[in-house]
Amino acid sequence: MAHKVLITDTILRDAHQSQAATRMRVEDMLPACEILDSIGYYSLECWGGATFDSCLRFLNEDPWERLRTLKKALPHTKLQMLFRGQNILGYKHYADDVVEQFCRKAIENGIDVVRIFDALNDVRNLEAAIKFTKKYGGICEPALSYTISPVHDEDHFVKLAKELEQMGADTICIKDMANLLLPYDAYSLVKRLKSEVRVPIHLHTHNTTGTGDMTYLMAVQAGVDIVDCALSPMANGTAQPATESLVATLKGTEYDTGLDLAKLAEAAKHFRKVADKLKAEGLLDPKVLSVDTNTLIYQVPGGMLSNLISQLKQAGKEDKYYDVLAEIPVVRKDFGYPPLVTPTSQIVGTQAVFNVLTGRYKSFPKESKAVLAGEYGALPGEVNEDVRKLAIGDKQPITCRPADLLEPELDKFREEIKDYIQQEEDVLSYALFPQVALKFFEARKAAATPVAAPAAPAAPAAVAAPTGTVTLYVEDLSV
Repeated sequence: MAHKVLITDTILRDAHQSQAATRMRVEDMLPACEILDSIGYYSLECWGGATFDSCLRFLNEDPWERLRTLKKALPHTKLQMLFRGQNILGYKHYADDVVEQFCRKAIENGIDVVRIFDALNDVRNLEAAIKFTKKYGGICEPALSYTISPVHDEDHFVKLAKELEQMGADTICIKDMANLLLPYDAYSLVKRLKSEVRVPIHLHTHNTTGTGDMTYLMAVQAGVDIVDCALSPMANGTAQPATESLVATLKGTEYDTGLDLAKLAEAAKHFRKVADKLKAEGLLDPKVLSVDTNTLIYQVPGGMLSNLISQLKQAGKEDKYYDVLAEIPVVRKDFGYPPLVTPTSQIVGTQAVFNVLTGRYKSFPKESKAVLAGEYGALPGEVNEDVRKLAIGDKQPITCRPADLLEPELDKFREEIKDYIQQEEDVLSYALFPQVALKFFEARKAAATPVAAPAAPAAPAAVAAPTGTVTLYVEDLSV
C-alpha cells in the first residue's frame, strides 16, 4: 500500500561524522536552523554517536549546551540521537544507573527520538536503554545492526525485530552502517518486516558502495516508512544518500515526501559553505566520496578503512593494508561473526593489524580479550575455542547480561568531580569520557580567569597496542 515516505536528515550528525570526523561546530549549524525547521522532516539527527566525544575533545563545546541550543533553534522538528545501548556513547558497558540518568537528561535537554543499537545485536544490552527511554517519554527506536554472515540471514533479523517490538519499540531501525544491504535484499527484508511487525520501519544506510539510493528506492516500494538522508553538500560516499535526490525521485508519485526542493536547496547552500570550510581545514577528504566496493568483501565500515590506512602509515607498514583487509574476515569468523560497528569494528580491525604485524594471535589487545570473555555480550556465531583459549586461558566466559555484574556508579563519579560540577549533566560527561571531560572542565574553569590559557586538546582515545606496532583510534567514522 502506497504512503508518503518520511525523511530523517543526518546533516547535523552522521553526515559530518562520516565525512569530516564529526568536526562541524554548533555555530556552523545555527544559521540554517530556521530553514531546516520549516522543511517538515520526520526528524533531524543531531546528537549522539561521536558528536559528544568530539565536542569535548576537539571543539571545546559542551555537548549538552549544543543540544539545548539546537532545541531552541528547532522548535518544530523532532531531534534524534544515536545511543549505543549499554555503552551509551562510550566504548564500554556502564551500570544501569548511568544509562537511566543519561536517557533522562538527553530527553530533558531536547532529544525526542532515541535510536538504540548494540554492536552484537544482543537484546539484553538494549533492555535498560529501551526501558528508560520510554520511562522519560522519548520515542524509542531500537535498531537491527545489519550485517551479512553465515549466521545473519533474513529470518535472523525478522526474529530480532519481533523481539524488539515486544520490548516496547515505537519504531524499528534497520541500521546498515557499512552499506551492505543491497537493493533487492532491502526490498525482501522490508516487505517481511512490514508484514510481520506492526511498528513503523526506519531504514538507515550509507553510500560507501554506491548502492544506497537504489537500496532506498527498493525499500520505498516495499513499504518502508522513514529513511535517513543527508543534504547534498555532505551526502554520499561514506555518508547517507542525498536528501534532494530522493525527494526529486519520489515527487509526484504515490510515495511523494511532500518536502520542498527549493527549501532544501536553500539549506544546502549554507552547508556548502560549511563543507568548503571543513575542506580548507583538511577535515573533509574528497576520498570519502569515492565508491569503494571493497566494503562488500571485507564488511569494514568506510570510516574504519581510512582509519586503518592512517594507522598503518604511522607504523610505516602501509604496504600491509591489503593483508590486513584480508585478515579481517578471518578474525571476524574466529570471534563468532560480530557485526562490524563501533566498538566491534575497531576491535576486530585492531586484532587483524596485530595478526599481520606480529603473527596470528601472538598478542591480543585487552578489548579482544573482553569480547571473547563475553564482556560485551553474546557473540552471534560460534567462537573458535582455540583462539578464545589463547586470549583468556581457562577463564569461563560471562553468560549473563554483562551489566548485571556492574555496581551502580553514578554517585562515585559525582564525588570524583564535585569541585567541577556546574550542572548535573557534567557527571554524565565525566562518566563517559573521564580524562577528556576533566580537561574540558579545567579549561572551562580557567576561562573564567582571564590569565589562564585553555587546555590543549587531548590525543584521541586509542586501543592499546604492543610497542612498535600500531594504535587504532576508537573513533569509527561511519556509525
